[in-house]
Amino acid sequence: MGRFLVVLLLASAALGGVGMWYLQVYGYYETLPEQDSIALTYAGEDAPRDVAVTAFQGIDAISSPIRFRACFTVSDPATVFAPYENATPLNAPEWFECFDAAAIGAALEDGTAQAVTAQANIIYGIDRVAAIFPDGRAFAWHQINPCGTAFFDGDPLPQGCPPPPTESTP
Repeated sequence: MGRFLVVLLLASAALGGVGMWYLQVYGYYETLPEQDSIALTYAGEDAPRDVAVTAFQGIDAISSPIRFRACFTVSDPATVFAPYENATPLNAPEWFECFDAAAIGAALEDGTAQAVTAQANIIYGIDRVAAIFPDGRAFAWHQINPCGTAFFDGDPLPQGCPPPPTESTP
C-alpha cells in the first residue's frame, strides 16, 4: 500500500509539473494575425502613428501584459523614431524562433540596433518598445516602465507619471 501511495504522489507531482510547464510555455500564448502596420512613435511626438511593416509575426497572452513579442520589417529603417532609454528585451518562448532576446539586447548594447518607443503606456505602466536594425529588421516587446514599477510595487509614483488607473492591476 505504501509503494502505491508513493507512486501515486510522484505521478501526480510529475503530471502537475508537466502541466505547469506546458501552460507557461505554450498554453496562454496566442499567435497574432499578420499585420501590415504597427504603431511607432516618431521623434518629437507623443502619440504613435501606424508604420507600414512586412513579415509580421507576433504572439501575446492575456495572462500577463508583458508577454507581447513581435518580429517584423520596416520599410524605411532610417526614419527617426523616439528613442527608448534602458530597453531590455524579454525572453520569448523557444518555439517563437524569430525573437532572440539575447541577440537583440547585444545589438542594442553595441549600437547595432536602435531602441525606440513604439507606444508609451500601452497599458498603464507598460510600454511597447521596439528595436530597429539598419537593414529594417525590427522586434517589439512590452516592458514595465518606471511608473509601472512604482505603481505595481505600491510605491509613490515618480514625478511626471500619468495618473494611475483606479484599479490596482493593469
